[in-house]
Amino acid sequence: MRATRRGFLAAGLAVLAACAPRSKFRTYDGPEVTGIVVSKSDRRMYLVHHGRVLKRYRVDLGRAPAGPKRIEGDGKTPEGTYVIDRRNPDSRFHLSLGISYPSEDDRAQAAAVGESPGGDIFIHGRNGRGGRTDWTEGCIAVTDREMEEIYAMVRVGTPITIHP
Repeated sequence: MRATRRGFLAAGLAVLAACAPRSKFRTYDGPEVTGIVVSKSDRRMYLVHHGRVLKRYRVDLGRAPAGPKRIEGDGKTPEGTYVIDRRNPDSRFHLSLGISYPSEDDRAQAAAVGESPGGDIFIHGRNGRGGRTDWTEGCIAVTDREMEEIYAMVRVGTPITIHP
């Protein structure tokens, strides 16, 4: 009788565990991500450790991805070298990592034409969006599950280079 109760209890706990919401926060104990490289033309992002690719992802970009971001609202993803400068666990796009855009050069180029360079460029999840390519306002989007992995792996201060 006791064994039967234990069996029912164990089965009940297993069912409860399966129904519990899965945390979006993961852990990572592998090699340090020393850089991020994005190829806009290939729609790929690479997390690297001293030149060795650790992970690769297919990405969505800004709604008008060709060319570098120049002004706010142009729908382009920036090009150049920046750093990850913040983490947002409460992003409306699941999780996000901030990119240090705009640089001083980006600000100067926008000012030269009397415009704002914009800002708030992130690597983020899709928050259920799928099926469309290049839909962001200039950010880099991956699936929510991939963003959980990236969020666990990448630290503030990690350089990111975005190529055409």
